Amino acid sequence: MSPPGVEESEPQVGRRGGDAEEARTPADRKVAAIAARQHAMVHLDQLRAAGLGRGAIAHRVATGRLTRMHRAVYLVGVVVPPLGVEMAAVLAGGPGAVLSHLSAAAVWGIHGEIGGEPHITVAGANPPRIEGVTGHRVRRLDPADITVRANLPITTPARTIVDAAGEVGVRALARMLEEAEVLRLARPEDVRAALARAPRRRGAGALADLVERDAAPALTRSEAEAALLDLLRAAGIPPTAVNARVGPYEVDFLWRPQRLIAEVDGYAFHAGRAAFERDRLRDAELAAAGWRVLRVTWRQIAETPEAVVARIAAALAREPPG
Repeated sequence: MSPPGVEESEPQVGRRGGDAEEARTPADRKVAAIAARQHAMVHLDQLRAAGLGRGAIAHRVATGRLTRMHRAVYLVGVVVPPLGVEMAAVLAGGPGAVLSHLSAAAVWGIHGEIGGEPHITVAGANPPRIEGVTGHRVRRLDPADITVRANLPITTPARTIVDAAGEVGVRALARMLEEAEVLRLARPEDVRAALARAPRRRGAGALADLVERDAAPALTRSEAEAALLDLLRAAGIPPTAVNARVGPYEVDFLWRPQRLIAEVDGYAFHAGRAAFERDRLRDAELAAAGWRVLRVTWRQIAETPEAVVARIAAALAREPPG
């Protein structure tokens, strides 16, 4: 899909293509169809292939029907749609360029928000210098690490996490792994395979440690609940009820006077995104009814039990909502 980059000079703005250019031509319709697939972006080679010459392109730039984004990359119109900036960066990167690193993570929904300076990766040659774009070069990008999302060439979620390992801290990286799993985008074994294809990437060691930790047997839900109950009793803050009903819901731990609920959470207990979203809707409805909801993961119970108890104790010490 990505057209080759070009080195020849571009059309000069201001040359008019004649009165016939004012009408909607078959070439314009071809360009519109390309732009519809590419978030309103087109490459110079695509404009030429559609039948527009230098003068016709220059005329459309002068009249605002095309807006230059990068060398040889144009926006059809003047309004940049969502993912337009990212698509323009990929097109400017030339053959084989893909969106990558934290830009890809934002598109996959596993870290950050879409926006900011896009990151692209180019295999083989050094990426071209593109103003407002961060380019990364790799010797080879395995086809298994490349995919398409919303018509945008992009690294797979697993490869995205591998690349992001050199850009974020361990906590953020662990969160990315969890988000990718709950969204059914990448399993630990997928990330392990992507790591094997790029073992020398910055942050690979920390990521490998996290993946191996996630591969360890998790507590079952009942084991996690029992462990938390033991911790709470030992700390002198036992719940007033366990597996109690609050409205239409059954909650794990309840302190009724403080209107506090603690739920044992964990991505291992979710069947997928739908279950994850249902939990968040449930939390919102309980909050609207005046309850505070704390979620505690099995990993927190197993690895940082003191911090879990301290968080619940601090919540109990606060005044319940009026």
